[in-house]
Amino acid sequence: MSKYAKEPLDFGALKTAPLEARGGKVRIEDFAAVYRQGAGLAGWLQGLPRILAGEAFGALIEALEGARAARRPILWGLGGHVIKCGLAPVLLDLMRRGYATAFALNGAAAIHDFEIALAGHTSEEVEAALPDGSFGAAEETGREMNQAIAAGAGKGIGMGEALGRHLDRIADSRLAAYSLLVGSYRAAAPVTVHVAIGTDTPHTHPAADPAALGCATHHDFRLFCALVAELGGGGVYLNTGSAVVLPEVFLKAVSAVRNLGHRLEDFTTVNLDFLQHYRPRVNVVERPHAGAGGRGIALTGHHELLVPLIAAALIEREP
Repeated sequence: MSKYAKEPLDFGALKTAPLEARGGKVRIEDFAAVYRQGAGLAGWLQGLPRILAGEAFGALIEALEGARAARRPILWGLGGHVIKCGLAPVLLDLMRRGYATAFALNGAAAIHDFEIALAGHTSEEVEAALPDGSFGAAEETGREMNQAIAAGAGKGIGMGEALGRHLDRIADSRLAAYSLLVGSYRAAAPVTVHVAIGTDTPHTHPAADPAALGCATHHDFRLFCALVAELGGGGVYLNTGSAVVLPEVFLKAVSAVRNLGHRLEDFTTVNLDFLQHYRPRVNVVERPHAGAGGRGIALTGHHELLVPLIAAALIEREP
């Protein structure tokens, strides 16, 4: 006998409904197909469940194919981790195939790519170098990047183009093929670089010119806005591995181009990362589509697996 004064609710009068009338969001026609030996990547992709990430992955591939067919922009926003995971060759191949029309980099991505073109390696051990203050003190990186940016600012070009142009002249020919900056520059595919002063190691180099940094990255923000202005009607923007800087840059670009009277509707935004952070979710996947149509897609996975998988899926479906 319970000591409580309150009695449990009696469920005898609860109303129920037939399962058939209720329906369900998950149906067997959307289930995964069992992989058959020899089916290859195309067969594996076709067998993915059309549920959650399986459905989203298929929607991303279709959006990229649709954008290329309609000659709409496909803009890749890249954080530093994407470059230092060795994905520049994959992204450059996508560019040549028409699945990337421009790239937006944060400062870290530009640094890693620049060092790869200079030396064939990048990414230092921060914990080992920080105690004596030698972290971020690579002479060639700071000197050459700042020299390139200052020269570019003086000629009225942005940071991305200036870095690509400089590397095209000084990079070892054996290493240039691994550089997104070099490959994009040679193909005249726009690259914009978006930096916050103090976040990147070249900003602590004696050759740093703050006026040139500000001028060059502001030029690139305006260039990025021009690229974003053409996304409407089927374009795609992919935020890949930037949790703060590029999502903020993208949202401001969306607002600026609409403020200037450009119709920015019915496009696709994508966030690819191994964690789904707040800013990419709201600034890339959700907010840009409010009242404007289109779709936002979020896929969670390691860049070194997810980006090559996207590339392979696109290539497998080519005629």
